[in-house]
Amino acid sequence: MPEDTRPRERLLQKGAAALNSSELLAILIRTGNRKETAIDMANRILHHCSGLKGLANISIEELSGFQGIGLAKSAQIKAAIELGHRIYKEAGMAAKPKITSPLDVVDLVMEMQFLDKEHFRVISLSTKNHVIGIDEISIGSLNSSIVHPREVFKKALEKSAASVILAHNHPSGDPEPSREDIQVTNRLVKAGEILGIEVLDHIIIGAKRYKSLKELSII
Repeated sequence: MPEDTRPRERLLQKGAAALNSSELLAILIRTGNRKETAIDMANRILHHCSGLKGLANISIEELSGFQGIGLAKSAQIKAAIELGHRIYKEAGMAAKPKITSPLDVVDLVMEMQFLDKEHFRVISLSTKNHVIGIDEISIGSLNSSIVHPREVFKKALEKSAASVILAHNHPSGDPEPSREDIQVTNRLVKAGEILGIEVLDHIIIGAKRYKSLKELSII
């Protein structure tokens, strides 16, 4: 490839933001083969995954199954994705943001829309509604056996939280609360009342959308 079109050289000259997703992925892949350039491989993988969301959820085993992508390159790609997730979380936590509306919560957890399984998180708040912790409680379909009050409030009690906000995602992309969502929420609200930790809201994350059970008058 001409030097001025090579992803690594373009990144050094213009910065990472100037590159598209295929070019960034090609830098992680590093080298192509006799049939394909690294960009060709990147385009093929992203097409198969239907974009970055699919790439974020693909397993190392499946990724390493692509021609030209072995375990080493798969590990590099998954490590880069995980670093991105962690940077997003740390950036949200660094300033200990104050929660004044459901949108403030959505800003902290909207990356959950890219997860291919249901993840349940608890956001612990101080007496002035500053975020003092975000903890993942369970992964899997939301039900009362997985999301137990003991596990939900354990982290909040450890942080001396005054209140909590619940959050989970719907991999289908539709954030409309299910009957199970409402049942689990009501159970946790009652448990919080006993412990003296108020459940302020339950945010359900979908594809670029959300639902607040507080706004829906369910809480």
